Amino acid sequence: MSEILQPADIFLTRGHGLISRLIRVFTRHIGESRTKVNHVGIVVEGGPTEKAVVVEALSRVVCRRLIVGYGDGRTEVAVYRPLNLTPDEIKTVVAAAEHYVGKEYDYFMIVLHLLDWFLQGAYVFRRLGKGMDNYPICSWVVAHAYLKVGKKFGVDPGAASPDDIWDFVTTHPEKYQQVRPLVPLVKPES
Repeated sequence: MSEILQPADIFLTRGHGLISRLIRVFTRHIGESRTKVNHVGIVVEGGPTEKAVVVEALSRVVCRRLIVGYGDGRTEVAVYRPLNLTPDEIKTVVAAAEHYVGKEYDYFMIVLHLLDWFLQGAYVFRRLGKGMDNYPICSWVVAHAYLKVGKKFGVDPGAASPDDIWDFVTTHPEKYQQVRPLVPLVKPES
């Protein structure tokens, strides 16, 4: 049985390829437990997991069914639902996420994340980056969509990583409810 997802739900993924593993290594702060996720996005059209539509930053920001990107049974997917948004705020978050669709991914921002990692996670190089709103990365899309309604994930939105968002939603059950644990997503058989 699949979960029923709702607009503004946050999905987080754990891939097993080289880039996914490197993202997890370089978003981990000193003294922090091992990073669990390497990607994040927003549900923009709810429904059963196999029909829900998401916005996420890949090589460009796309809008597609969650199952299309992650239903291979190899990628683990978790979903968290905000408990502190009004219906109007949900619409605002979704519209803000959809605003990014079609924009190209900012590979340079990954370099800035890496440079800040060398500074033990300080928000220095990422702050210097200009134009990230025109060339967003996955966590930028989520953090800035939520910023439109005054919500943050415990860090400046420009500094947010998938790990920061994971840490926040998993440690604030009064604000975010787990809808789906971090387990492989499998496309249902037709």
